[in-house]
Amino acid sequence: MRIGAYQFAVTGVIENNLAAVQRAVSQANDRGVELLIFPECALTGYPPHTIKDPSSVDFQKLSHALNQLQETCDSNNMHIIAGSVTRENERFYNSAILFAPGKEMQTYHKQALWGWDKDNFTIGNKDGIFEINGWKTGVRICFEIRFPEFFRELYKADTDLNIVLFYDTSDEKNAERYEMIRSHIITRAVENVTYTLSVNAVCPHQTAPTMLCDRSGDVLGECSPDTESMLIYDLDLDELTFGQQGRKEVSDWLLRGRETARIL
Repeated sequence: MRIGAYQFAVTGVIENNLAAVQRAVSQANDRGVELLIFPECALTGYPPHTIKDPSSVDFQKLSHALNQLQETCDSNNMHIIAGSVTRENERFYNSAILFAPGKEMQTYHKQALWGWDKDNFTIGNKDGIFEINGWKTGVRICFEIRFPEFFRELYKADTDLNIVLFYDTSDEKNAERYEMIRSHIITRAVENVTYTLSVNAVCPHQTAPTMLCDRSGDVLGECSPDTESMLIYDLDLDELTFGQQGRKEVSDWLLRGRETARIL
């Protein structure tokens, strides 16, 4: 499966964000991308950085943007995952929305809420697991990268690809934070033996990368920070290596509660 991740300067203006997303879809379609992902809150902006709070979102404009994206997805036969503020029964969520050709939109709502997220959003209760072109795909959002438990849930579901949407930026360059979060992504890939793809906003300065790791944590591609750009890679579900198989067998043994004296 050819996958893409597009990092750009997310704003608080839905029309501007949609234009950037549509521009990326056009580029990706020309290059045969089957799944394209965008950052956390990519459609609406992220409170309080680019919008005051979720109630300031124009949900009529958002609905129009979502419909346009679904039409784009259908006409290009492309899967798209984009972050957005959403509203359900007067509750606001920090969500990842999956657009699939010919299907209804599906959502995952962020669960790990703290600080601004806790002030603005309701905790989600969905598993964030989707079938995309034969790949079982898990989705997580930003702060959840810090917690192995959220990704162990995906491991138990035997996901083939895990995706993390970020809006993690700072007013000044912060190389230490960037490297710390980068190491979290690599670790989640290693410990769960799962391809892991991340995407972040770029403005003013990225403090989390847009990158792809293989099932051993090796970086297969990474965008230069603070610059609008797209990462594209062809993924294959190849056989596990010796070390990857070992990590899966030990993990499975631990998850069973070590009820057997031997691993093999």
